[in-house]
Amino acid sequence: MVRARSEERRAEILRATLEVIAERGYRGATLGAVAERVGLTQQGLLHYFPTKDALLVAVLAERDRWDTSGGPGRDGWRLELLDSLVEYNAMRPGIVQTFSALLGESVTDGHPAREFFTERYAQVRENMARVLRLEFGERLPGGLTPERAAPLLTAVMDGLQYQWLLDPSAVDMPAAFRDFLGLLYGTGRDGHG
Repeated sequence: MVRARSEERRAEILRATLEVIAERGYRGATLGAVAERVGLTQQGLLHYFPTKDALLVAVLAERDRWDTSGGPGRDGWRLELLDSLVEYNAMRPGIVQTFSALLGESVTDGHPAREFFTERYAQVRENMARVLRLEFGERLPGGLTPERAAPLLTAVMDGLQYQWLLDPSAVDMPAAFRDFLGLLYGTGRDGHG
């Protein structure tokens, strides 16, 4: 009973953190603002998440769970679902900004999000290889194997996010991703030939 309430409280804090990030951006999302939103003191919030980084890593992990819930069915993700995910991300810049900021910082030694991102990217590359194999078999039209193309697909998705965050009027993230899918299919346009 106590554990269930603690989990409910953690979930409430994560939802509130997402709201605060959406309203104030990554830098403006303070522990105090989140604590106030859920009716806790900052010290009370630290009982559930000992640092802002720990809280933000938990938000990212929760974001990944939401992004994949109902996602891969029996047959796994399809490229069309990745296209939908890019569209969805374009509607939530605060979350994308948090993800991107933490990703950039996580490459430094000792950063609390480093392990999260290292493990996440290993899993993402594996999932992307599976997506590509379902779509193309053992070789993509350009000749790469799904395992060789998976890091490229991942890099395009994340790289487009950075460019879009820096200059959203110059980079139409969903359209650019559809252009990339056209390259994968060998059509030079948005998808199937």
